[in-house]
Amino acid sequence: MVHYKTDSDIQLIKQSAQVLARTHAEVAKVIKPGVKTKTLNKIAEEYIRDHNGIPSFLNYNGSFPASLCISVNDVVVHGIPNEYQLKETDVVSIDCGVLLNGFHSDSAYTYPLEGVNAEVLRLLDRTLHSLYLGIEQAKVGNRIGDIGFAVQNYVEQFGYGVVRELVGHGVGKKLHEDPEVPNYGKRGRGPKIEHGMVFAIEPMINMGTKKVVQEKDGWTIRTQDKKPSAHFEHMVAIYKDRTEILTTHEYLEESYSFKWRNKSR
Repeated sequence: MVHYKTDSDIQLIKQSAQVLARTHAEVAKVIKPGVKTKTLNKIAEEYIRDHNGIPSFLNYNGSFPASLCISVNDVVVHGIPNEYQLKETDVVSIDCGVLLNGFHSDSAYTYPLEGVNAEVLRLLDRTLHSLYLGIEQAKVGNRIGDIGFAVQNYVEQFGYGVVRELVGHGVGKKLHEDPEVPNYGKRGRGPKIEHGMVFAIEPMINMGTKKVVQEKDGWTIRTQDKKPSAHFEHMVAIYKDRTEILTTHEYLEESYSFKWRNKSR
């Protein structure tokens, strides 16, 4: 069941999304070799709480133990922060959620460290581009399948794998709501996109196979072939005459020291 949002609901979600964006920026400032992933998690949780928010992910389903999902290299999503120290050849996906004013916000970004090779940079660049191609299809008159088709049609030309088991989702008073938003699909299929919908689009694209495996911790999802994966996410609000991106990567891209996007093609 889709929970349609009013204009006032969306304004509250935007306030949550601003705290989320600034949280990402605080984390981005310290992503570098030698930093432990648990340190990044601590920075995020403190910033969220200092700004009257609650970390959406902490204790999710009664068991997720952290405020960030930190997924390194072949980890697709849901990596648990720990003692691991980042290396200069790592790519690290940071997924974060904030509950503020009764509404959740959710976004993700994958950072390359400065030793990452050009092939992996292209994976990140193309995955990020696919996110915006998906957003272009998120409008009244289209269907959810149009979003997935746009992502899949673009990335598969490069031989990449589109993860099937994990999808985008509605966001509101619950972190995960209807509709589900797959990163694959057929044009004209799936639920109609309607005024008042708010959902996250989040391509999860693998360098190799689309197949993934889950670790024994019950959360961590890795690529089956151990090749790198990339993950980017925005939330959008659907209006009758336009689509608004509610989250932003602007602050984190300003904060991150490695300006990789102009080197990635």
